[in-house]
Amino acid sequence: MSSTSTEFATLLAGPVLPAARGLLGATLAANDVTVRITEVEAYAGSGGDPASHAHRGRTPRNSVMFGPAGYAYAYFTYGMHWCMNVVTGPDGEASAVLIRAGEVVDGLEVARSRRVAVRRDVDLARGPARLCAALGLDRAVYGRYLLGDGPVRLRPPVAPVPPSMVAAGPRVGVTGAYDLPWRFWIAGDPTVSDYRRHVPRRARPA
Repeated sequence: MSSTSTEFATLLAGPVLPAARGLLGATLAANDVTVRITEVEAYAGSGGDPASHAHRGRTPRNSVMFGPAGYAYAYFTYGMHWCMNVVTGPDGEASAVLIRAGEVVDGLEVARSRRVAVRRDVDLARGPARLCAALGLDRAVYGRYLLGDGPVRLRPPVAPVPPSMVAAGPRVGVTGAYDLPWRFWIAGDPTVSDYRRHVPRRARPA
């Protein structure tokens, strides 16, 4: 493992917020498509983050979130979409980073064939479910080690994204701790997904 790869693995095994920022500019490759990650979203572990799938402790569904770092945590949402997280943090402490969006940098024709309704290439992996669709990822990615030479490969950025180019804001589509600025993206990148603020439901009058 190169020194850069070792540093990347060490970063992922640390606190979730620096790990999330460090994933910007990294590449994720699977099934003949490679994307450069442009947007991520951090989730902490048990008890401290009500939006996390590990908030209430370990379950068969979220067990991989408890480490070690560098593995994939995938989940099915809305009965039709897969989303993928990179497990982060020390072994035994659950945290993960949702890969929200990316730019297809290799395998463009393959990605287009999987997303035939998309008119613009910047929209091929713009959003976590679209990204998984472009990469051809499904339940099989759950528990895969991402830092080796397996079928799904996560590689560090060629050069870190400068801090001045990293933007932060609230997470998307969560009902707990929805105003935490734990979503990070490359400022000005056209592949970053649209933000829709969570609006709490008002209680119905008695």
